[in-house]
Amino acid sequence: MSERLRASDLALLAQETAQTPLHNATLEIFDPGEAGLDYDALLAHIDDRIAFVPRYRQRVRRVPGRFANPVWVDDDRFDLAYHVRRSALPRPGSLDQLRELTARIMSRRLDTDRPLWEVYFVEGLEGGRVAVLSKSHQVLVDGISTVDLGQVLLDVDPDPRQLVQEGYVPPGEPTQAALLLGALSESVRDPRVAAATVRSNAEAVARTLGSGLTRAGVVADGLTGGLSTSLASGLTGGLAGSLGAALPGGLGGRPLPESPFNVEPSAQRRLVCVRTSLKDYRKVRRVHGGTVNDVVLATLAGAVRAWLMTRAEPVGAGRRLRALVPMSVIDEDLEPTSLGSQVVGHLVDLPIGEGSPVVRLHQVSYALRAHSETGRAVAADRIAGVAGFAPTTFHALGSRVAFAEARGHVNLVVTNVPGPQFPMFLAGAEMVETYPVPPLLPGFSLAVGVTSYDGAVYYGISADRDALPDIEVLGQCVREALDELVDSASEDRPRAPRGRRRPERDR
Repeated sequence: MSERLRASDLALLAQETAQTPLHNATLEIFDPGEAGLDYDALLAHIDDRIAFVPRYRQRVRRVPGRFANPVWVDDDRFDLAYHVRRSALPRPGSLDQLRELTARIMSRRLDTDRPLWEVYFVEGLEGGRVAVLSKSHQVLVDGISTVDLGQVLLDVDPDPRQLVQEGYVPPGEPTQAALLLGALSESVRDPRVAAATVRSNAEAVARTLGSGLTRAGVVADGLTGGLSTSLASGLTGGLAGSLGAALPGGLGGRPLPESPFNVEPSAQRRLVCVRTSLKDYRKVRRVHGGTVNDVVLATLAGAVRAWLMTRAEPVGAGRRLRALVPMSVIDEDLEPTSLGSQVVGHLVDLPIGEGSPVVRLHQVSYALRAHSETGRAVAADRIAGVAGFAPTTFHALGSRVAFAEARGHVNLVVTNVPGPQFPMFLAGAEMVETYPVPPLLPGFSLAVGVTSYDGAVYYGISADRDALPDIEVLGQCVREALDELVDSASEDRPRAPRGRRRPERDR
């Protein structure tokens, strides 16, 4: 029998709605160059690499009578051309037009009767460039059994590779009777399967009675010291342990700061893409200490402050924005992953009420110092060195952690993942830009993803189309907030003492 879905997977499927489709996406722009990347080349390339992620040819089948959790089965009508789609912009297509197309695609749910992913090949960009937008359901990518398809598509050089003729023939799907018989047999052989089934059915009943009761229980547990290990493990499938252990200084016990980002989203999205230079972050780090990750979060704090000011909203001293920042750790008590590390949530109060960019940076650095000093933090170069283009997988894992932990005591989710600092290629075409496109979770109108790649730092800001019609202003504020920090790190200023600079952990 195929692998059964975990409790965390069932929670994702059960709470997905038309307003909150739970898929992650990555928007990548390529220079076809001499390779001449086109739709047929992309289709052949994915056909070759999909063997590394067989889950992408499987779909979810439910067991009659709920005698066991649903299972992953090979789709006997799998059609690669259905999942790899072709689109185009009116030439010469601009980045704004590409963002609008991406936002519309992100607004649509994936078909749960088929493998839960899609890839769009977008032609017509100015300069002869093309874009590849890939989106995968969170239930598909757990970092344990499956990594994101995007991780296995890119290569470190443009040299052509001989395609492997796998000759894949999908096996016949099991019948309803076979699914039921397999579930009963597993329950008899392994009591843990029966226990998991009872627990899943109980959770389904609780969700039917009202998901608000479940959320209230989660928040109350967080206010009294953090989620229990058993509940957190069930929700996150081993990706995150106790939330209380990940939250420094008891932040979970403080009242949630007021924020325009805690609004139930509509079914439509906006996307803002911002490209900045990695050398600017390194310059600020070199002068003021901390890490590149600290500078990114301080930049976001300054950007949100400036954006709120454009709306004539108060940003008085002491006002903060509570962010959940999923981070990579190495913890023997958590379930091993194929990536060599796990992902846990870390709460950071972003000081948006502070007027000085340098003070904001030092406050963020201080808030994150506890994470670095645990000894579990993973160095940025280790994450960037994971085979393939790992940011796509780490962003997906961060979204899973946020789904389990963010509701009720967080204003904003920020996933920040370092990528390789050299060019990567798809079927010989160089990737010149990459933007993460995080999902909006229930209760959130904004989410931010950040990826560094080949000397640049890329922000993907997802927003609800109705709740935040002026979100494009935030993109400009990101650039201006970074400029403030760079100006503060001019060469005539003293550098941070050696003893104050921390190792580069999580960037």
